[in-house]
Amino acid sequence: MEIQKKIDKDKPLVPTGELTTCEATQKMIAKGRLEGVETAFDRAVNMKACPIGAESACCKHCFMGPCRLNAKDPYSKVGVCGATIDTIMARNFARMIAAGGAAHTDHGMSMLDLFREVVNGKIKDYAIKDIQKLETVAQSIGIATEGRSVKEIATDLYEQLESTYTAVDGEIPFAKRVPPKTLETWRKNGVVPRGAMREIMEIMHRSHMGVDQDYTNITRQCSRTALADGWGGSMVATEISDILFGTPSPVSIEVNMGVLKEDQVNIIIHGHEPNLFESMIESVNAPTLIEAAKAAGARGINLAGMCCSGAEVLVRHGIPHAGNFMSTEAILITGAVDAMAVDVQCIKQGLVKVAECYGTHLITTNPRCRIEGAVHVEFNDHDPKKCTDEIVIKAISRFKNRKAKVEIPRNINVGVHGFSHEYINYMLGGTFRGSYTPLNDNIINGRIRGVAGVVGCTNPRVKQDWVHVELVKELIQNDVLVLQTGCAQIALAKAGLTTPEAAHLAGPGLKEVCETVGMPPVLGIGSCVDNSRILIAAAEMVKTGGLGDSIADLPVAGCAPEYMSEKAICIGQYFVASGVYTVFGVTFPIVEGTKFHKHLFAELETMGFGKWGFAVDPHDIARLMIAHIDKKRKALGLDKARERILMDMSDRRSIDAA
Repeated sequence: MEIQKKIDKDKPLVPTGELTTCEATQKMIAKGRLEGVETAFDRAVNMKACPIGAESACCKHCFMGPCRLNAKDPYSKVGVCGATIDTIMARNFARMIAAGGAAHTDHGMSMLDLFREVVNGKIKDYAIKDIQKLETVAQSIGIATEGRSVKEIATDLYEQLESTYTAVDGEIPFAKRVPPKTLETWRKNGVVPRGAMREIMEIMHRSHMGVDQDYTNITRQCSRTALADGWGGSMVATEISDILFGTPSPVSIEVNMGVLKEDQVNIIIHGHEPNLFESMIESVNAPTLIEAAKAAGARGINLAGMCCSGAEVLVRHGIPHAGNFMSTEAILITGAVDAMAVDVQCIKQGLVKVAECYGTHLITTNPRCRIEGAVHVEFNDHDPKKCTDEIVIKAISRFKNRKAKVEIPRNINVGVHGFSHEYINYMLGGTFRGSYTPLNDNIINGRIRGVAGVVGCTNPRVKQDWVHVELVKELIQNDVLVLQTGCAQIALAKAGLTTPEAAHLAGPGLKEVCETVGMPPVLGIGSCVDNSRILIAAAEMVKTGGLGDSIADLPVAGCAPEYMSEKAICIGQYFVASGVYTVFGVTFPIVEGTKFHKHLFAELETMGFGKWGFAVDPHDIARLMIAHIDKKRKALGLDKARERILMDMSDRRSIDAA
C-alpha cells in the first residue's frame, strides 16, 4: 500500500474521542494514523483557521487589496476604496449566499431537465412514479388537473417551474404556497424572488467593487436570492425527485460503517443528485453483474450511501447509510470499499489520496465535478446504466484483487426515516382526515412546546455529531418536536434518536404524542435540499390555523449546529427571510457589535422576518431556541397552555377572534 503521508510523530495527536463521538469513525482514524493516512480531522487540527477571515473582516473583491480590517476595533479603518466593515461583511455574506444558492438551484435545474426529457419521452430509464404528487404540486401553483392526461399536466408543470430559474420579472411559481401575510412582508420589503438566474446574477453584480455599499440594501438582495433557493431551486429539486422517484414514507434503516460486508463487493455512492443512485440500484441488481461478482469470489454486491445521496435513497428505498460527511474518508480506511462514486457537492479532494492508499476506485461521474487523480466515468441521463454498470464492473475487479487489509467496525444503528410533508399529513390525520390539525392542537394545548429544524453538515472544527446529539436531546426533553435533514439526521440515527422507542427520552407532553402516533421525537425527512419540506410544513401549520397568520408567528426555530458550507448560509438566510429564528454553531462570519451584525440578529425581526442567532455550545443553542419558542407562544397567548390547559382548535380561534 502506497503511504499517503507520514504523520508527524513530533506533533501530539488529538485523541480520536475528542474529534468525534462516532465509534466507527474513531476506530478508522486510529487505523489510518497507524498506517500513515491523514484525514480531514487531523488536517483541521494542524490548519489554524484565519481569525480575520473567520469574522469576514477582509475583502479581496478587487486588486487594490486584499484589505484586512481589525475585527477587534472594526471601525478603526476602512478599505482602500473606503468600504466600511459593514459593507465588506455584507458583500462577503452575499457571495456565500450566491454560491450556496447556485449549488442548490443548479441541482434543482438538473432535476427539472431530467423531468422534461422524461415527459417528452426522450428518456426511457426513468418515469413518473408518483402521479398523485404530480397532480398535487400542479394544483398548488394553479394548474388544472381534472380530466387531463398525465403528460398534459406534467408539460404545464415543467413550463411553469422553468420560470423558477429563467424569469426576469414577476414572482417564482411556488410563491403561491407562501402564507399570505408572509408573502405580504416579502412584497413590502421587495424580496419576492423572480428567477434564480436573475437573482444570483444581481447579487454578484451588487457585491462587485464599487456597486452596492449599503449593508441593508445588500441584505435585501441576500434574502431575495436565498428565497429563490428555498422556495425555488431546492423546492423544485425535492418535488420533482418525489414525482420521478417516489414520495418518501417511513422506513427502518441501518446506518453506520457496519453496513459494509467483507464477503461482498461494497459500493458507496456519495454526493447529492438522486438520479445516479437510482440507476445504481438497478445496476447492482442486474443478474449478469451479480453473477460476475460471484465469479470473482463475492457473495453478492452491497450498495450503501453516504452524505445526501445516501439520505435521498435512505428515505425512498431503505438503502443502508454508511455515514455522514466527516466519515467519508474514514470509511475508505476500512479497506472494504471497492468503489466510491461521487457526483456533486461536499466531495473532499482528500478522498483521492485515501482511496489510493487502499486501492479503492474513487470515481467522479458529473461533468461539473472532476477531481485530479480520480477516475472519471461520465453519467448521462439518456443512458445512465452505461456509467453505473461500469462502476459495478470496476468494483468487482477491485474486490477480486483486494490487497488492503479489511477491518470493518461492527457498529450498526437503526433509524426510522422518510417523514415527508405528505406522510406527516397522513400520519396525523389518516387517509381521509389527513391534516396538520393534530400537530397544531398539541402545540396549542401545550403537549408539544414547538417545532425545531436541526439540520446541516458535520464540521471538524467541532466534535463530530456531538453538538447535534446534545442539542436534540435537550430540545426533545423540553417537548420540542425535531425535524432533521442532511448529515444531521445520520448523527441522530447513530445516537438512537430516530426510532419510536426514543420517545422515552422526550418530555412528558411530546412523549405522549409520540407514543400515541407511534412516531419518533426526531423526524428524518431527507437530504439538504429537502429543507424545502420544512418550509412547506411551516406554511401548512399557518394554513391550518390557530398559530398566527405568518410563519414568523409560529413557535418554531431552526439550527445548523455543525454547518460548514456556503449552502448552509443560504439555507439559513432563506429560513430567516421566511420568518424563522435560525441559530448557527461553530462560527459565524460576522463581527459582533457591528451595524451589519445588529441588522441580521435583531432588526430583520422588527421588519416581519425572522432573525439570526449564534452559539457554540449545544446547551446554549437549545436555550436560545427554547426561549424564542416560548416568546412566540406568549405572543400567541399560549403561555398558559404550557400549564396543561387542554384546548381544541375552535377554542383557540375563539380566543383569536376576541
